[in-house]
Amino acid sequence: MHGKVCYVELPARDAAASARFYEAAFGWKSRVRGDGALAFDDATGYVSGAFREGRTPSDPGLVVYVMVDNIEAAVARVEELGGEIVQPLGADAPELTARFRDPGGNVLGLYEEPRQG
Repeated sequence: MHGKVCYVELPARDAAASARFYEAAFGWKSRVRGDGALAFDDATGYVSGAFREGRTPSDPGLVVYVMVDNIEAAVARVEELGGEIVQPLGADAPELTARFRDPGGNVLGLYEEPRQG
């Protein structure tokens, strides 16, 4: 699948805290790799990566968007888990997007696919 995002390294102040955040917010699965790094697989199992302590997050730099079923619920969940909304829903209208800062200081986006109908 040429061009598909397959691996992401996320800077993290505390890898375990970042893992807990993404597990609770989006259902990502965390695991310890053979080299001891704390890694993750997204909810689809198609994108994996690792949390990297000691790296400085870019602000916003490259922005990776996480697809969600309900963006309003996802925004609320991110805030509930201590994430900070840095671009509210509606800023990219008519697209359904928002951006948040995770516990590691990274800025990521949320995206809800428009409903057909």
